[in-house]
Amino acid sequence: MRTVLIVDDNPGVGEALSLLLSLRDIHALYAASPAEGLELLARHPVSLVIQDMNFTADTTSGEEGIALFRSLRERHPDLPVILLTAWTRLESAVELVKAGAADYLAKPWNDSKLLATVENLLELAESTHEVVRLRQAQRARREALAARYELDGLVYASDAMLRTLELACQVARSEVPVLISGPNGSGKERIAAIVHANSGARSGPFVAVNCGALPGELIEAELFGSESGAYTGSNRAREGRFEAADGGTLFLDEIGTLPLAGQVKLLRVLETGRFERLGSSRTRQTRARIVSATNADLKAMVREGSFREDLFYRLNVIEVALPALAERLDDVLPLAEYFLAGSARLSDAAREALLAHRWPGNVRELKNVMARAALLAGDEAITPALLGLPAAVPVVARSLDEPSRETVLAALARADGVVSRAAQSLGLSRQALYRRMERYGLAQA
Repeated sequence: MRTVLIVDDNPGVGEALSLLLSLRDIHALYAASPAEGLELLARHPVSLVIQDMNFTADTTSGEEGIALFRSLRERHPDLPVILLTAWTRLESAVELVKAGAADYLAKPWNDSKLLATVENLLELAESTHEVVRLRQAQRARREALAARYELDGLVYASDAMLRTLELACQVARSEVPVLISGPNGSGKERIAAIVHANSGARSGPFVAVNCGALPGELIEAELFGSESGAYTGSNRAREGRFEAADGGTLFLDEIGTLPLAGQVKLLRVLETGRFERLGSSRTRQTRARIVSATNADLKAMVREGSFREDLFYRLNVIEVALPALAERLDDVLPLAEYFLAGSARLSDAAREALLAHRWPGNVRELKNVMARAALLAGDEAITPALLGLPAAVPVVARSLDEPSRETVLAALARADGVVSRAAQSLGLSRQALYRRMERYGLAQA
């Protein structure tokens, strides 16, 4: 329930405000003195306070209102407070707004303006409380995940990465193949290592092979091993990655580059656990857990005939999708600080530049950018120029539908100043409209 506490020595004011607020389904509590108001606040949950500035007859200094405001601030620092002013000098109210009061209104007040101000402040308070609640819930999930699983020191802060890790850890204990999808440089091998570290094969080796970095004619020999003379230049027998990963995890990165002949052999290993070295007829056995990764659209490759459908479904029993860094911007600054490792300090402008960049090269690009910036900064703070990033495109230039100041003003007027209604008419969220109001100097509109 939305509840507003009214503190005014005039019962008529309390009754009028209570009736006015009830028109918007807002519950009102009334107190005739500061002491009574503070007592009600201690016993009831309140979303907003409307307080008078004077409570004693023939007093116009506003000192009583200032004292009440300070008491409210001391007890509830985040509680929005609207000041009602009649005889108090305007400068006193303005000073309290600077000290944290949400707004001030003169007596006699304008009903529409008062209701709009109250609605906006209640919406903002609800939004803030929801953000705090979500952050607390996310923190609890992160702590529970870190307490239960080995996360290999992974640095993250975004909800998107939290969901990815939760799924990776959940499926780690099973023995089914896992496919990690995501763009280049996003950290797929780190996720594979976390799957291994929390699996039943964690005591065995973790063997990683980048299929895309191997010549096509050598991929089979790398994966399955080869006998002496099996191919030109092969003068001794060598074990393949499947043998090396026996009892552990074999991570196959860029699995989409595996040629069709290698796909057939890989499918057989996944189905039977058996394979032969190149140039040998002896069947060998492996107990390696298979984790693969790709930045390619394997479904499209199946349709084109360049990737076997049966292998795709074998590998894709569980898919762990790793978002691009641009989709988890909350991770950018924690990762940047981690890569700096205290060797340099980021200026506020550099932080803004990092968040404005789209990171096409993902985490790998960020790591390289921070290494370069730290080297160039020396003992100085890192500036945007040292990051070497392309200039950010202004927000207005990004969208032809960006509302102008006049459009925002008109929407607020049509909505009687209620931000949620204006935002809906503009096709924006409340938070997005608040940002534009602040940019256009309309924060108190």
